[in-house]
Amino acid sequence: MVQDAKRSHMETKRMVEKDPPLAKDDLILITGAGGFIAGNLVKYFRDKGFTRIRAVDKKPLYDWYIRVPGVENLCLDLSIEENCRRACEGAVEVYNLAADMGGMGFIERYRVECLRSILINTHMMESAYRAGARRYFFSSSACAYNVLLQQDPNVRALKESDAYPAMAERGYGWEKLISEQFCQEYWAERGLKTFIARFHNVYGPYGTWDGGREKAPAAICRKVIEAIDKNNLRITIWGDGTQTRSFMFIDDCLKGIDMIMHCDELIATPINLGSSELVSINELVSKVEAIAGVKLKREYDLNAPRGVAGRNSDNTFIKKVLNWEPSTPLDQGLRITYNWIKEQYYARKRGRRVVE
Repeated sequence: MVQDAKRSHMETKRMVEKDPPLAKDDLILITGAGGFIAGNLVKYFRDKGFTRIRAVDKKPLYDWYIRVPGVENLCLDLSIEENCRRACEGAVEVYNLAADMGGMGFIERYRVECLRSILINTHMMESAYRAGARRYFFSSSACAYNVLLQQDPNVRALKESDAYPAMAERGYGWEKLISEQFCQEYWAERGLKTFIARFHNVYGPYGTWDGGREKAPAAICRKVIEAIDKNNLRITIWGDGTQTRSFMFIDDCLKGIDMIMHCDELIATPINLGSSELVSINELVSKVEAIAGVKLKREYDLNAPRGVAGRNSDNTFIKKVLNWEPSTPLDQGLRITYNWIKEQYYARKRGRRVVE
């Protein structure tokens, strides 16, 4: 009974107390840090002057996309609870971006692996709560939205309430939706301040661009570079090219994560984090062609994974709460991404080990 009373007091205290500002020497934990978004997030906070950052990923260090000097790097499989407890020790803020995921080819083929990521968030949230972390960020996805609302390329932009009635994408989307529920209940019942961002197709340098996990912008950049290098001016597009998406540049994503995590109006409240600049895959190919100064013959693989017909981010809510939205023009972000992938491609061709 005494222990229950202490726990109840701590939970009430978490809910009513205002957090002090995050100090530069407070411990920040970032999971999935060997990957694209989280790896860039480590660098983002390090560049802001935070001196104690713990970066965690299950991949061996030599496979991490970005390794930032002065950061504590741990190789841990966070689907195991004991490892989550080790990762969360002393953490003041926790950013959980660890998951088995990739582009459409990966999430349609490996649904079980995607679903198993729920173990990561379940153990991470409990471990963060037990460690006394003040704030917990969960990277959700637009794949959590009802697929019945995404059957037309001319789709209306999705607002946060469109996740229900629930009909998420199989595997990956359902894992995200269920994990969002954990975030909301840990706040309602235990007072852990949780924050939920639904990412819409993040792209940029230091991301996967080959091997099966890459997303459309990186895949198309690589295909265009390959076509030019091999003097075979053709490109294979998955689906019929009419599928529509919005794509958010990595710098916007990082700023959005920071702003969402530190906005008390957004505690346990899912919010879109994505660009509202809608383009078709055919238009995306044309943009990359323009950057490369080439025109390719297009071939369409109608049996390849293509995802939903259309998806865009309704940014009404984020503009209202944060007075901000992702705004890097796709042409600008694509040029930066294309040039980085081109460097990687030719470095690999020369025999250098590169990020893929």
